[in-house]
Amino acid sequence: MAKRQNVRIDLNLNIRGLKKSATLAINEKSRELQEQGRQVYKLGFGQSPFPVPDPVVESLRQHAHEKDYLPVKGLPALRQAIAGFYERQQGIKRTAEDVLIGPGSKELLFILQLAYYGDLVIPTPSWVSYSPQAIILGRRVNWVKTHQENDWRLTPEELESICETDPERPRIVILNYPANPTGATYTADRLKKIAEVARKYKVILLSDEIYGELHHSGQHVSIARYYPEGTIISSGLSKWCGAGGWRLGMFVFPEELRWLLDAMAIVASETFTSTSAPIQYAAVEAFRPHEEIDRYLRDAQRILRSVGRHFHSRLTQMRVFAPKPAGGFYLFPNFAFYQSNLSNKGISNSGQLCERLLEDTGIALLPSYDFGRPSEELTARLSYVDFDGAMALQLARTTYKDKPLDEGFVRACCPEMNTAFDQLQQWLQQK
Repeated sequence: MAKRQNVRIDLNLNIRGLKKSATLAINEKSRELQEQGRQVYKLGFGQSPFPVPDPVVESLRQHAHEKDYLPVKGLPALRQAIAGFYERQQGIKRTAEDVLIGPGSKELLFILQLAYYGDLVIPTPSWVSYSPQAIILGRRVNWVKTHQENDWRLTPEELESICETDPERPRIVILNYPANPTGATYTADRLKKIAEVARKYKVILLSDEIYGELHHSGQHVSIARYYPEGTIISSGLSKWCGAGGWRLGMFVFPEELRWLLDAMAIVASETFTSTSAPIQYAAVEAFRPHEEIDRYLRDAQRILRSVGRHFHSRLTQMRVFAPKPAGGFYLFPNFAFYQSNLSNKGISNSGQLCERLLEDTGIALLPSYDFGRPSEELTARLSYVDFDGAMALQLARTTYKDKPLDEGFVRACCPEMNTAFDQLQQWLQQK
């Protein structure tokens, strides 16, 4: 009998060739190098540096005893709190019946694609898990190639060019902003025009607003204001509340898509059953009106704006282009200016760029290829959260309470990242 190869022949064809999520893989690789005694600058993994707000932690402590299965769609009090949150923040009227809770928005995205039989339309660069999920499910992916001169943001014309090829085809269009990996966002005028195209072709628009509350000026606008009947808002606790490991996400639907919410809930009932009870009870506190949490958010936005602009300025001084970040905690540098120097190092694509950079300097970035960009493009994702968030909050609230968060603040809070940028500049300039 012939021996089986390393790849099992009975493995689902859609799974073969897929690799571990790039963001998780870089975090594990960085940890391995640190355990070997290497200095690693963790600019690859995107995790909030800030602690979970005290009122939310206290609520979790008080509800740790909750052990019963909750409704599949989620704790009614939490769903109501989320509906109220979006009415206060965005002026979008929703009820508890429009909200679906899951163990992370990532799981809900997967179930959405399982329940709805349509193509996935993704602007590039995009978050690393959108496309692999579609591949696992056997769905067709339509990449929309965006351009540097537009800060890699989707335009109405680019969306129309995809939709007009087959106007009746069912589609889910993903719009993620503030964006992972670029940090860019959209103006209200641009959102209105994208909404017009989405309505024209009756697409389902998944607005991934997981970084919405980390808009650096606190002025995030949901496209659901302009295309309410066809937009699902995706968010959760992981980014703005610093609770990635808690695994709580939510989808907020319009009433017109209640049939899709109900279908997803059926799938959820046969898969994850319900989201952790203590986490759901604690999350109610996160979405209620709360002065301490509002202060936490203002301080986090203020810090990320200062840190993001500082390191964006440093890249600009190196003659490395990146969109000026408007939210979240990412930069998307293009190292094309150093193409000759990189070629001398044997580097001709984003994967080689990030591998050599990590090997030579200990700086961990993610190659843009994992975000849907062409392999030969010398771009990468840089996450500027390798700092002590608790210390940064304390400094912002004391020494810098009544003054701008200047370069001195950034250097005090982010010494390792500043060192990393020094090494990055030296490495790039080596011929």
